[in-house]
Amino acid sequence: MRILVSGAGMAGLSAGISLGATGHDVTVIERAHHLRTNGSPIDIRGRSLEITSAMGILDQIKQHRVSMTEQTRFIDDTGTVIAKLPLGVGVANDSMDDIEIPREDLALILRNAMPPSTTLIFDESIKELVDQGDGVDVTFTSGRQDRFDIVVGADGLHSLTRRLVFGPESSYLQHLGLYVALTTLPPESVGEQGILNWPGHMIGIVSYRTTTLGIMNFRSPWLDYDYRDLDAQKQILLKEYAGHSEWRVPEILDSVRKDGELYFDSISQIHMPSWHHGRIVLVGDAAHCASPLSGRGTAAAILGTSALADALLKHPDDIAAAFQDYEADHRPYVSHAQTSATPGGDLLVPLTQADLDARNTQLREVTA
Repeated sequence: MRILVSGAGMAGLSAGISLGATGHDVTVIERAHHLRTNGSPIDIRGRSLEITSAMGILDQIKQHRVSMTEQTRFIDDTGTVIAKLPLGVGVANDSMDDIEIPREDLALILRNAMPPSTTLIFDESIKELVDQGDGVDVTFTSGRQDRFDIVVGADGLHSLTRRLVFGPESSYLQHLGLYVALTTLPPESVGEQGILNWPGHMIGIVSYRTTTLGIMNFRSPWLDYDYRDLDAQKQILLKEYAGHSEWRVPEILDSVRKDGELYFDSISQIHMPSWHHGRIVLVGDAAHCASPLSGRGTAAAILGTSALADALLKHPDDIAAAFQDYEADHRPYVSHAQTSATPGGDLLVPLTQADLDARNTQLREVTA
């Protein structure tokens, strides 16, 4: 079959591999002009390791592993360490072999593993979808038109495919009461580590290899802003952290002001009663975002796209049955991933000073 995959994140690239390897002619489109690699390292957990082994890329993944989470240190406003995050605390592993890897490394590994039957096109996105029953007619923003047997939406939390086919994002998004931002700090900050809290807020510096990130989480009800408006995102952050000059806060905020690749978004989940409609199906965060707090988004993307490929192989002449099998196979892991997200917010961003003091006391007792 001819299959269009919208989005070249971890889900889209994984779909390109799994669907291409099972005999389909796959086109992956990405609206950006390059792979999106900004963000903190991500995790490959449990059964997703088996899938990457079958893809032939597990050894490469192991060669690029990092241990950023294991180095987490909570500090006071002078930079003095007051509590450490021990190995295994706050990181709900699916197996002892789980791997943390920089996002950029995994993206390149996945891209290079795509078979010849998969084509990756940048600077392209969907403008219109029309499911004709025997195929999906697609109009692209470039003006090009084409027909595909299946369209796979792998375009993330703010999925355009989901909006075009299933309706507005607000119908499926569940805000978890937090926001996250990441900014890249200058090279001289390499090696720095530290997480500073005050009630409802976290700001810190994390490093891996030659990359150093400023990371921010804060608690807030839903904010009404244009998620594509970078200046609006910066103003939200600068206002939220205004009045704090302790430790490295001014330096991190200065990076926010200058960063043209700043990452900012709500920490939210996507809950849908069905991930498919006709010949269109969703995978990854577009279908079932668990939020970064779960640490399982990448694993869910790899497992889900593999399950979709297996289902289509099992039902080559019955797309509806294939999509139903995909959902039945994959939903248990998604439910597990989404349920696991809540404790992460309580650990990283305690709501009150009492909660903050209790967390630090507990961590000091564990590491004593």
